[in-house]
Amino acid sequence: MDWPLAITVTSFLTGTLVVLGVWQRRVVRAQERHFEQHSQEGRGHGEGHPVAQHPQVNPYRCLGCGCCVRACPEHGALAVVRGRACLVHTSRCIGHGYCEQACPIGALTVGLGDTSHRSDLPILTPELETSVPGVFMAGELGGIALIRHAIEQGSRVVETILRRMQDEGVTPGGDDPADILIVGCGPAGISAALKATERGLSCAVIEQNDVGGTVRKYPRNKLTMTQPVDLPLFGRMRRTQYTKEELIRLWETIFSKTGIEVQAGITFTGLEQTSDGTFRAETSEGTLSCRYVILALGRRGTPRRLGVPGEESEKVLYELMDAADHHDEDILVVGGGDSAIEAVIALEAQTGNRVTLSYRRDGFFRLKEQNRRRIMTLQNEGRVDILLNSQVTRIEEGSATVDVREGDESRTVTVAADYVFILAGGAPPYPFLKGLGIRFGGEAEAASDRRAESTEARR
Repeated sequence: MDWPLAITVTSFLTGTLVVLGVWQRRVVRAQERHFEQHSQEGRGHGEGHPVAQHPQVNPYRCLGCGCCVRACPEHGALAVVRGRACLVHTSRCIGHGYCEQACPIGALTVGLGDTSHRSDLPILTPELETSVPGVFMAGELGGIALIRHAIEQGSRVVETILRRMQDEGVTPGGDDPADILIVGCGPAGISAALKATERGLSCAVIEQNDVGGTVRKYPRNKLTMTQPVDLPLFGRMRRTQYTKEELIRLWETIFSKTGIEVQAGITFTGLEQTSDGTFRAETSEGTLSCRYVILALGRRGTPRRLGVPGEESEKVLYELMDAADHHDEDILVVGGGDSAIEAVIALEAQTGNRVTLSYRRDGFFRLKEQNRRRIMTLQNEGRVDILLNSQVTRIEEGSATVDVREGDESRTVTVAADYVFILAGGAPPYPFLKGLGIRFGGEAEAASDRRAESTEARR
């Protein structure tokens, strides 16, 4: 054996491995500094903590394999830092749930975390019951915004109600009072109605608009991500993407075949519990009696208004139904969330449109990654004008006045605008819910005491 050659080769390989190890460690440290910088920037903008469903990692079980990072469609939201997966860019996480499915050992779950101090979220039990016994909540009003979660929650709440009725010795299927009143006919309400029918419970379904709820307000042909999910009386929804129109047609067809009646155009206005433990629900069309209530309302509520002169014009709109209705127009979009960005993208794609976006903050936060990339591309190519740190102060015929802040100074810009789309979110129905007795974060102990007292009284 040529020992000198063997020693030389061994030394070379050892040295190479050491160099690679040092280089890899430097790369890892650079990545960790990069992720920590993102987190600090988020905290500086008030975005240090996620406000909706998000991944929660058990550090004692996580292997740091990176499966969750690779599965996440919002690039940069998750990363492996110091050998453990963690949420490093909260503004990009919208809680798809793919990371949870990809984790090989169940070290990661998607949920809301501790909501006891969240004043913007109602207090719910693990069974999704509110602080008013017998009143449940399913869907995005409870903080879970994904269609898949809403469908699962709607079904789960009905199963809980059925078990309670069986424990109380109540035979399901009565008409007066109905077993369940379902308020809202979005994904959660649809699932609840189908599950109730499947399990032999009687239900009344009321909806302020029509079947589909918030989904019906999506722009034309908007893609929605559901992930495979089981829909009662239908089976497996196996596709991961549907357009708005496809979902609406599917739901309407199922309702037609099952004979479930949706009382559309009816507004839920109040709720009173009677001495026998049932409820009297007040609506715009009269009173309904029921044993249990499922609130499957959306979070958008009443569209936020700017409160500026000229906003009452018929050229000012609060939702975009079909971008194809607009062409060869000057359009101003106000807002910086996904709805506003998607409207800008859709309107710019129409022939001859000139689109300007006004956003009150100095950058975009909580955007889906694909929307972030597309709006940046449009801006870089000069196809869309973006006014950050700006506020609309007046709307006139064919134009709008916008104040733009630049450091300590501001300037006034007149923007051509045949139409103004105000897509700045909506005011959730929190005051109405609180008026019903539903408590929000920070009141967990009082709500628990009240629930225990009422449950004992019902027995």
